Amino acid sequence: MFERSHFDAVYARTSILDTLRQREYRRLDTQGQVYLDYTGGGLYPESLVREHAELLSHTVLGNPHSQSPTSLASTHLVEQARADVLRYFRADPDEYLAIFTANASGALKLVGESYPFAEGSHFVLVADNHNSVHGIREFARRQGASIDYIPLDPTTLRAPGIEPVLEAGMNARHKLFAYPAQSNYSGVQHPLEWIELAQRCGYDVLLDAAAFVPSNRLDLSAVHPDFVPVSFYKMFGYPTGVGVLLARRKALAKCRRPWFGGGTVKIVSTKADLHILADGHEAYEDGTLNYLNLPAISRGLALMDEIGVETIHERVELLVGYLLDAMLRLRHDNGKALVEIYGPVGTGQRGCTIAFNLIDVSGVYIPFQQVEAEANQQQISIRAGCFCNPGAGEYSLTHTAEAVKRCVAAATSDGIFDIDAYHDCLGSKATGAVRVSLGMVSNKQDVDRFLVFLADFCNRRGDPSYAHAGC
Repeated sequence: MFERSHFDAVYARTSILDTLRQREYRRLDTQGQVYLDYTGGGLYPESLVREHAELLSHTVLGNPHSQSPTSLASTHLVEQARADVLRYFRADPDEYLAIFTANASGALKLVGESYPFAEGSHFVLVADNHNSVHGIREFARRQGASIDYIPLDPTTLRAPGIEPVLEAGMNARHKLFAYPAQSNYSGVQHPLEWIELAQRCGYDVLLDAAAFVPSNRLDLSAVHPDFVPVSFYKMFGYPTGVGVLLARRKALAKCRRPWFGGGTVKIVSTKADLHILADGHEAYEDGTLNYLNLPAISRGLALMDEIGVETIHERVELLVGYLLDAMLRLRHDNGKALVEIYGPVGTGQRGCTIAFNLIDVSGVYIPFQQVEAEANQQQISIRAGCFCNPGAGEYSLTHTAEAVKRCVAAATSDGIFDIDAYHDCLGSKATGAVRVSLGMVSNKQDVDRFLVFLADFCNRRGDPSYAHAGC
């Protein structure tokens, strides 16, 4: 329940974020933009781009795969960024390696292709995962590993019973358990305590932290997942095209890369037909790193330290609670709720993201495409669809396996799949959702403008002319 006095006190306590917005993100208010897609990507502060451009303008940087002065200058900045990443996540360098990748999906692919799946291996994953985690099952399946999904409670979108599934694989060899610290679909935060639980059952743990770390502290001195993918643009908006895989050394030692490339080897021979991989992170960083952008990571992490992720968390949690409470109060004149929220309706075990649908005055889902299109017209950036998270989507929208298979078959002719026919087959069910997500410089004015936008849908009927969008 919203309490004005509590709201005002916490809002004032986190006022450093309002100062930050005025200093670094003036473009939002100058242009009248409401940005509510922080799970899709963070916004960059002006000074980060300016300072990075200044560095590039006054420094000569060469490809780090050499011993020239310009190469060594790049190497120094790359290794500084690597050290800053480990420091920020409080990861002991003797325990963890920081492997730079193109993004979190690239980090996940490294794990999937290198993990020693085989006959007798077990891959367990929560249904609530990003597509790039689900994709690892194809590596596991190809190597003969067994695959088990942990289902979600359709109401809370939490996974209530992971222990029986984990214990069923106690005798398997090379076991991997994958789950998100925070759902990119619903914002549900799954317990970090699962890490130790799974490890006690003999599993390596892949913790997808991409949606979690922009507004939550991940302390790798307190919890010790084996693989942690992160995308930096989701944290502070810039640079894109750079992520990291934080990998425990002992877990990485089990992995075997299926190929080698430039910079990942100590030696390659064509005549002897052999190769020897490089040590540590170098064996996993394919080709030339994005070395010109890596220095921006150090500055971005310094900004996170300056502001404090705990402060961001406190502000975001406050605004999410305020927004949820107000959304649940929106009603048509006939008393029916306008908003159907997926996942917890309070801030307990919930992060910065809210997935929902609007229901019109007659009880029919308003097409999520219509909601997004109308938001676009008002300079409000949200997201609509299934957000590359099919599991949470299927459970929240109550799509059964039987219905999915039946409708896929009905929508496939001569090997061609028709997404519109698939959605028509599902009938009156919602085929996607609307997602809003708050972040570092969200404020009450943003939330209030969005609530005014939502309230305009009260007593309206949805426009059926909006075409289906794929999910």
